[in-house]
Amino acid sequence: MSHRSVFFISDGTGITAETFGNAILAQFEFKPRHVRLPFVDTVDKAHQAVRQINQIAELEGQKPIVFTTLVNMEVLEVIQNNCKCMLLDMFGTFVNPLEKELGIKSHHRVGRFSDVSKSKEYHDRIEAINFSLSHDDGQLNRDLEQADVILVGVSRSGKTPTSLYLAMQHGLKAANYPLIPEDFERNQLPPAVKKHIHKTFGLTIHPERLSEIRHERRPNSQYASMNNCRQEVSLAEAMMRREGIRWLSTTHKSIEEIATTILQEIRPERLTY
Repeated sequence: MSHRSVFFISDGTGITAETFGNAILAQFEFKPRHVRLPFVDTVDKAHQAVRQINQIAELEGQKPIVFTTLVNMEVLEVIQNNCKCMLLDMFGTFVNPLEKELGIKSHHRVGRFSDVSKSKEYHDRIEAINFSLSHDDGQLNRDLEQADVILVGVSRSGKTPTSLYLAMQHGLKAANYPLIPEDFERNQLPPAVKKHIHKTFGLTIHPERLSEIRHERRPNSQYASMNNCRQEVSLAEAMMRREGIRWLSTTHKSIEEIATTILQEIRPERLTY
């Protein structure tokens, strides 16, 4: 399964197809090769896409998975009729049934997603994403007073994906700081975190799981050793208790569960059901 390609085809940027497709693929334990084919808005470009996909199918010996958000039916039919792939047409899957249920026709407009970019909510979320990216792993100490939450925890405990999820899904400005050996030697939180401890939330993880994750990144290293992981987790949890920081374990929890728990603590009004 690891040598399988997934294509995201759109007559726009392809961001919607890729975002939706990745949300589905995240339910499966495999790491496919991702290929985004944006602006496939003519029959000629569709045939080019088909040739590329079919070539990959032949090389890999199995059908690529193709997610599409194609609006132009002529373009879509080229993919449907000629592609040696598993095709998942998201508009066909969701828009057509909704048309029947609502009793109205959809706009079927290319780039309809661009209308969303005019909303305040969209701009707020983009701002939150940019903030979270620039404040990832303690990269930036400035403007932390603007943060809605500051996540702390040992390296590879899930801080970065949680920060980005909070930004993308809930529009929260989330910074995160790794707790490193120097912090444990000083027996203190990083000064920037200490200053904003009222908005700090901790993430921890079972040492066994932490060791597995770190071995994938740095096999057979001291960083990934079980003894080191146990020590770091123990010291981090002790520090959080001493400082009165609310925290949770990310072990065996989905990103949605982690984010929901954090939101319940810091911004219950942001929860959507």
